[in-house]
Amino acid sequence: MHSIYVEIVCEEIKDKYGSESKFVKTILGIDWVKWEAWKEERGTLAPEVNQKIIHLFSDYEWMLVQKVLRQTIIYPEKRLLALAEYRKMKLVIAKEWIEHQLGLVEMVQKEQDADGKQWINLKVTLSYGEWGFDDVLTFRVPAVLQHVLTGEKQALLEWMDESIFH
Repeated sequence: MHSIYVEIVCEEIKDKYGSESKFVKTILGIDWVKWEAWKEERGTLAPEVNQKIIHLFSDYEWMLVQKVLRQTIIYPEKRLLALAEYRKMKLVIAKEWIEHQLGLVEMVQKEQDADGKQWINLKVTLSYGEWGFDDVLTFRVPAVLQHVLTGEKQALLEWMDESIFH
């Protein structure tokens, strides 16, 4: 199960920070050897470092990670698909929120990789009207899709369908 958790964490790091080394150095403040040891289950991380890893995810995403990990215990054949399942479920859930007019979609920021590729950080929020209890799903999508994502709701839903099922 640890290897699946590491895979999901590393993909989230790449999505949000571009590289593991940048995240490990600037956010976690630990050396690369310690990071690699943790990834290979040869070491542990301090609780405050683990908390920084958890903060890569919204509360809702963290709950979804836990569900995916539990699925891999119950159904070992899902272990090879865990990351894909996590990503798919994020999209399926966000699509449901949007389709049923429950979720608010906003573009949080636009950024550029070192190689010049531009990205948009998209946030879908299900609000309950109480501070701190909103459910949030985040996505990093290529900036070339901005016209689709800022347009009408139907175009966004079609893009999500393509992302989920193709």
